[in-house]
Amino acid sequence: MPNVIKIARVLGITAVILIYALLVHHVNTSGQASALGAIVALAPILLLIITYALNTKLRIAGISALLVFFAVSWLTWPLVKAHTSLIFWMLDIGLMLALLMTFAQSLFLGRKPLCVHFAEIINGGTLPPDHENYARKVTVAWVIFFAMIIIISTLLFFFSSLAIWSFFVNFLTLPLVALMFVAEFMLRKRLLADLPTGHMLDAVQAYLNNSKRAR
Repeated sequence: MPNVIKIARVLGITAVILIYALLVHHVNTSGQASALGAIVALAPILLLIITYALNTKLRIAGISALLVFFAVSWLTWPLVKAHTSLIFWMLDIGLMLALLMTFAQSLFLGRKPLCVHFAEIINGGTLPPDHENYARKVTVAWVIFFAMIIIISTLLFFFSSLAIWSFFVNFLTLPLVALMFVAEFMLRKRLLADLPTGHMLDAVQAYLNNSKRAR
């Protein structure tokens, strides 16, 4: 039963992501300002604020954030409707930049590279030197990957048609991320021996579980 629930959850999340991508692409290619476009553009921001409101210990701060969001949305509604594509671009760049900074800051002197940390969770302890060196390079590779996505997205948004940019962002970015995972795994399997049975997503799940228990 737990496996069925897990599969259903994954399928549900996948369906939501696909439906949202289709809606965003429809809005971007319609060429017309609409209430639907504004709602779709603001939905991720609202979701983030709701998540914050539900998880913060200061309930008044969560409620205040929601009230501010609705007030600002109401006051800027015509502007949001007229510039939904710009909001979509800012959301996309913001997400990629957040991921880039998360990986990049772990490379600073005195910090543990993020992929080394994930690999240690999978491995159940300290990594052999060759594994640690490889994981550090993988962290650098992810920084470069997200930087390239940001550059390509920006160039397409400002110098190509909105339809081409929208197709890249909504239907190519996630497959490229998946391809990055596959390519990294195949390279790791070829270069390193005694690989752990888990993968990076297992480490992320373990990290999130540990964070929940820490609360």
